[in-house]
Amino acid sequence: MPGEVVVIGVGMVTAVGLTATETAASVRSATARFVETSLMDKRFEPFTLAEVPEDGLCDVVENLATAGLTAREARMLRLGTVALRECLKSLPPGEAAPGLALSLPETDTTRPLDGQRFLQCFAQQTAGAFEVKHSAAAHRGRAGGLAAVGQAAEMVRTGRARFMLAGGIDTYRDLYLLGTLDMEQRVKSAANLDGFIPGEGAAFLLLGQADAGAVPIAAVSPVAQASENGHLYSEQPYRGEGLATAIQQLVQSGAAAGPIQEVYSSMNGENHWAKEWGVAFIRNSSAFLPDHGMHHPADCYGDTGAACAVLMVGVAALGIKQGYRRSPALVYGSSDRGQRAAVVVKAA
Repeated sequence: MPGEVVVIGVGMVTAVGLTATETAASVRSATARFVETSLMDKRFEPFTLAEVPEDGLCDVVENLATAGLTAREARMLRLGTVALRECLKSLPPGEAAPGLALSLPETDTTRPLDGQRFLQCFAQQTAGAFEVKHSAAAHRGRAGGLAAVGQAAEMVRTGRARFMLAGGIDTYRDLYLLGTLDMEQRVKSAANLDGFIPGEGAAFLLLGQADAGAVPIAAVSPVAQASENGHLYSEQPYRGEGLATAIQQLVQSGAAAGPIQEVYSSMNGENHWAKEWGVAFIRNSSAFLPDHGMHHPADCYGDTGAACAVLMVGVAALGIKQGYRRSPALVYGSSDRGQRAAVVVKAA
């Protein structure tokens, strides 16, 4: 329908695929790629990560190689470049470079990540593939990817932009970060089964209006957001109310226009997130088809942090477009420090 925001292009890079098509196919077939690395945990055992193959990444451009980037920032630039280039292949000829709403890691390493500086470096790395002055970056983790989708979609929905990019980039391949999570007993290992496999990846969506002249892949609803006061790093009681509230907002808005048939979840293997989903589902059970599909792609490519939710929107959109996933689908993301967000993806 006119004014509906649709996904026009998708770009991805993960441990199980160097393109959106490869990643979606691997997730569909439940293919996982976890490897032992040279990085050691507190027991002097190798960390197991879900890494993107080195030969699948481009180099950092020459003028940034000496710009004082951290190793994590440089890897994020390399991850993002591959996915953004794929996504922008769907931008109609003659269109100006779109703006970008970007989700960045929720947790810093030894040096805090400056979002605006990273955007400027990313623009240099990608030769001006997006317009920096119409772009923004936020450090919100898993739910931040949906916040970025919501921000970009609102720009399109209100006519302030013909096309917008929404994206997320993250990597856990950082010894300080891994060491911190290991001390918190959050990294999965033989000694800690209630943990997650750290991953990395990047994903971008090109959004536009349904009548913008490009072939749509799927449509996206407005994004609902809420907060969980009893989050992982809070001393308040954990009740799982944030996600339940976000989903309730979507249901009450009529975004799904029918029972939800597929669910894409940011659950990463930690028991904490399964409890949260239980609360959210019980409180909104009437909105779901009894035999709805349940998908948590972190089983395949690990926890991709800030890239997680954008990856799932892309995987859901491609699945619906190709007919092996039903419409509508719910995609939700939960960050470590309380932010919760959800969106409906449906046939265009």
